[in-house]
Amino acid sequence: MTTWHNSPLLSVPVHAPGPDAPWSEVAAGMTRSGNACVHTTWREWPAEPGSPAALRILLGRDWARYRDTADATARHRFVASRLAIRYTAAAALGCGPAELDLSYKPGGRPYLRGFDQIDLSLTHTDDLIAVGISRNGRIGVDTEPADRRLSFELLQDQVCTPAERAELAVLGERGERGRNAGMLRLWTLKEAYTKALGLGLRMGFAEFGFATATSGETGLLTPDGSPATHGEWAFGTYPVAGRYLLSVACHDAGLDTSRDSAVATMLDEGFVGMVSALLDPA
Repeated sequence: MTTWHNSPLLSVPVHAPGPDAPWSEVAAGMTRSGNACVHTTWREWPAEPGSPAALRILLGRDWARYRDTADATARHRFVASRLAIRYTAAAALGCGPAELDLSYKPGGRPYLRGFDQIDLSLTHTDDLIAVGISRNGRIGVDTEPADRRLSFELLQDQVCTPAERAELAVLGERGERGRNAGMLRLWTLKEAYTKALGLGLRMGFAEFGFATATSGETGLLTPDGSPATHGEWAFGTYPVAGRYLLSVACHDAGLDTSRDSAVATMLDEGFVGMVSALLDPA
């Protein structure tokens, strides 16, 4: 499988096999590029990490959902995904995973209370979990099994721009397998981009496009195939875990003034003041 990207400032996804993963690679990505992405599988995380009391502190507001999930497999998947978010964010911010207050926006998008400049994205399919984090702007991640079959005939009008349909038609002349791979790459890129925007499937996939040629690069395009951005968006599609495609869309809002992602730097001052007042009302 091929890797595509349009910017060296997009961090390559890191495999994180559980709590003892090479988390320093996440910190290095944040320092270098302002973003990082982690992929893992739920089986690589312990089903019941630590004592119930310690896990309750670690999960925070997710504890109630974890406790009330009766099915053992579903509970394991849930705790793995939440710990993957927490450990990724902790590595990026230089703190402990239990120190973070993980919450959710309407629609379920995770965010860190008190860290307004940090953006998170979570995706999962089958046994794969992926987490994206950025301090520069919005980030979106999406993954699909690399062997998933998509019907070009049924989906082309809803998913593809005219330029994409033309390129996929050429790929189809070379073999159905190549066209399906191109279609699947487009699908994950469009999912990642619309997730970064906070719109998901509410945004028409045929209203924007990406290059489908095997040039090794990608970028946001208008429906007629002309460039739609000027470098503020970075995109990448990567083969991971031997059988998945993982796409990342990351926006640079031009707000980053520091390569220091430590908690002391990134934590919102208003949030610090509120917590300080609660701890010391005098």
